[in-house]
Order: sequence, then C-alpha cells, then structure tokens
Amino acid sequence: MQLKTLLSSLAVCSILGLASCSKQEAEKLDVKTDISQEVLSQIKQLGFSTQEVRREGNDYVVENDIRLTAQDLANASTSERQLLRVGTSEHYRTTNLVTGLPRVIGISVASDLPTSYVGALDEMILNYNNLKLRVTFKRVTSGANIRIIKGPGPEGSYYGEAQFPSNGNPGGTIWLNPTNIGANSSKAAIAFTMAHEVGHCIGFRHTDGADRAYSCGGLTTNEGFGTVGAVHIPGTPTTPDANSWMLACWNTNVVRPFTANDKIALEYVY
Repeated sequence: MQLKTLLSSLAVCSILGLASCSKQEAEKLDVKTDISQEVLSQIKQLGFSTQEVRREGNDYVVENDIRLTAQDLANASTSERQLLRVGTSEHYRTTNLVTGLPRVIGISVASDLPTSYVGALDEMILNYNNLKLRVTFKRVTSGANIRIIKGPGPEGSYYGEAQFPSNGNPGGTIWLNPTNIGANSSKAAIAFTMAHEVGHCIGFRHTDGADRAYSCGGLTTNEGFGTVGAVHIPGTPTTPDANSWMLACWNTNVVRPFTANDKIALEYVY
C-alpha cells in the first residue's frame, strides 16, 4: 500500500499532517535508482508496474506494497501470463490462492512493533472472522503462517508491504512502517492497514489496479498483469468502488471497513 503523498499549493505537507493541507494534488513517486533493465523486464513479465520500484535487500518492492524475491523474478521467463479484466476499477484476485480449505491462518506481531499493534491485530482478525469465510485467522506467538514485522524502507513511501500466496500457502510476511502509520493512528486505522496487507497475503490485488490514479492521484497507471494474474471477481462492479479495503492508496489514519462489494469478493473466493 502506498502512502498517498500530497502537496499543498504553498508548501509540502508533513507525513503526519496530511489532513490539514488544502488545494492538494497527488505527487507520484518514481523510485528506480540502480534497478537494472533486466530486473525491470522481469517485473513487467510477472505482471507488475515498473514504476516506483525499490530494492529491499535482495528483494524488490513493486506497487509500493508487494515484495518479489529473487525466485519470483527467476520464474518470470518461464511463466504464463493471465489477464481477465472487464472495467477499470473492479475487484481482482491473483491466480495464487490459499488452498486446503477450510483453514485457520496463524498471524504473529513482532515484539519490536508498538504494543498497540497487538490490539489492532485482534480487531483485524475479528473483522475477517465475522465474515464466516473458509479462511479464518488467529493470533499466535510462534509458528505463524503470516508474520507482521517492522519493515525497513524510505520514510514517506509506504505504510505496509506484503507477499502474495505461494504453493497454496498465504504470503508469509507483512512489513509495516510505524513511522508512516503514525503514533496517533487509531487501533481501527492500524487494523485496516493490516487487513489490506492480509488481503494481498491471501491473493487479492488492488481494486484500482487497472488505474491507480483513482486512489493515488497523478497520471493513469496500470499495475499490469502476468503470472500472478489479474482476475476479475464475478459479482463485483466494473466501475470505481470508492471505499474498498483493497484500493492502492489512502491517507493517514483512514479506516475502510469491508464494503458490500468487498464482502462479495471475499465470499466468492473463500
């Protein structure tokens, strides 16, 4: 998920003071310093935007909250692309989903994250489990299927990052940036950020993946398609879904409960 960085007509707003700005327009980031053309080509083959790419150790972060490993990139040349798209802002899933349903997914919070994140995780778990899906979640202290850890990365660029499912298992890691999330963010807002990243871990792409400008502003940007797929979920709209939990960008301390269309998407897949 990309932090939606905004500029006022007079001055650049601070990350924690976005709500006080006026006459704002979105500023697009384009971070591709020292990323080779070979890597960018592999990222494109995998079906992701090559804008705003950054390196995190041996991994690459694309679309500001999806981590690709060296193994993911190695698979680019041998994998088959898939695209099933109708409109510009419908709900998408990947072709990689969690299998072995019904299934309970354990999630842990690293000890170096603020203690308030434990309560936020409990709220997130309750929100998902209230949907009565075939995937349910529980907080664990060891043996987690998904670990929520403190993430590195440039300040001002993201709230969280996540991995897509692999081999029928959920993406194993979520990286959160407490500096950008902010010390004053409510438990509900942190729970929402977690819910968005968990959405990626169980195979959901951004609702506005065909045009990130819808939530991020700036120029029209299509996140692309590829081996992970961008599959339209039947029953969801082909017009913008203004408050979806899987929109690509949002501002500080935003809370987006599951919309009616979000619930349709989650219930259809799980």
